[in-house]
Amino acid sequence: MSFLREFKEFAMRGNVVDLAVGVIIGGAFGKIVESLVKDVIMPIVGRLLGGVDFSHFYINLGDKTYESLEAAEKAGAPLVKYGAFINTTIDFIIIAFAIFVAIKAINRLKRAEPPAPAADPAPAPEPEDIKLLREIRDALKQRA
Repeated sequence: MSFLREFKEFAMRGNVVDLAVGVIIGGAFGKIVESLVKDVIMPIVGRLLGGVDFSHFYINLGDKTYESLEAAEKAGAPLVKYGAFINTTIDFIIIAFAIFVAIKAINRLKRAEPPAPAADPAPAPEPEDIKLLREIRDALKQRA
């Protein structure tokens, strides 16, 4: 049972839970960015470049010629799909930029927090000779 208890303690730590939430949100964010690139940005870029669709760019490494990327994929031809690579690279750049902006904002918020007040340092312990002198003084006052 100690193994299960240790695993539960590990899994329920704040960092692990935060990481899990981050991965889930990151996956969803990745899908949003992928759609943004594929469905919004690349059609605009393609239109500006004369109606080009990057997702259909490929190099056929086989002997046969195919009419389209889909036909070549169906036939199992060896392909270098550099158009898909261009789309994925743009996905990465957008995600990296978004993360950069988010981290920059978080760091700005962290800097805005006032520094915590310093705790009063504990007084240093008295040396033994000072203690002894005080005891002698107190004893002399009692006799007088």
